[in-house]
Amino acid sequence: MDIQLKLKSLVDQLNTVIVGKFDQTQDCVACLLAGGHLLIEDVPGVGKTTLAHALARTFGLQFSRVQFTSDLMPSDLSGVSVYDRGLEQFIFHPGPLFAQVLLADEINRASPKTQSALLEAMEEKQVTIEGETRPLPVPFFVIATQNPHDQLGTYLLPESQLDRFLMRISLGYPDRGAERELLMGHDRRSLVEALPSLLTQDELQALQAQVQAVHAAEPLLDYVQDLIQATRSGHWFVQGLSPRAGMAVLRAGKARALLSGRSYVAPDDVRAILPQTIAHRLVPLSQAGRGALEQVRAMMEAVPLP
Repeated sequence: MDIQLKLKSLVDQLNTVIVGKFDQTQDCVACLLAGGHLLIEDVPGVGKTTLAHALARTFGLQFSRVQFTSDLMPSDLSGVSVYDRGLEQFIFHPGPLFAQVLLADEINRASPKTQSALLEAMEEKQVTIEGETRPLPVPFFVIATQNPHDQLGTYLLPESQLDRFLMRISLGYPDRGAERELLMGHDRRSLVEALPSLLTQDELQALQAQVQAVHAAEPLLDYVQDLIQATRSGHWFVQGLSPRAGMAVLRAGKARALLSGRSYVAPDDVRAILPQTIAHRLVPLSQAGRGALEQVRAMMEAVPLP
């Protein structure tokens, strides 16, 4: 398998469906190669669900979709045991959680109780149902979409839930040229249905192993630690990043380096993925007058490069 050709074909195929969003599709591929979960936040109608469908088909993974609503129960995700009279025993019927890719559509429309049902699944890759621990398929990815918090009928995701997502991205409105292509082109859903799978499960595992093998030199690790320490300094954010978040930054940087054709992580890789990887984990100081993304970018400029 020629790694660079394979990676280029993955990104190129996604860009045939999601036009004009090259950086965001690269981030999506990097997130899944790093073995993380992806949160896509934006207004309705800009292609969040289409992107999730396209990712699952391109990566060749078993896919299930759940529309999160206010009355969705945890058992609707994990499954239930039903008594079988013929066998005289309870038979477990797995829910949509038991898929390699779970699209949690509009995740912040569900109650906090249902959102919390995903915590164990996302972190441990297993669920405990009726006292029995059941492993989830390998690989297991959650791609969640959410609407802005100021829209009606939405709940804030708790910090513990947000911390399980490796990246949070936003698609935004297309530029004029990309929107014209959408207006003149085929229906996006029919394009997604026609997408071929470009990876086997063995190839995906090989690519993920390749991400782990990407080299991070001592000065690069110093730079990552400087960034983490800056979030804890009290100058930028209410509370700093955890060690788990620091490891997430490094994993995402390695995946970005592999996509760029390098066997080592460069500071530019870290800078390219840092806002998407840490902004959703941080609360900016109120006196700064900026959102979390803007605050991360300002902090990044203040930390010297190695």
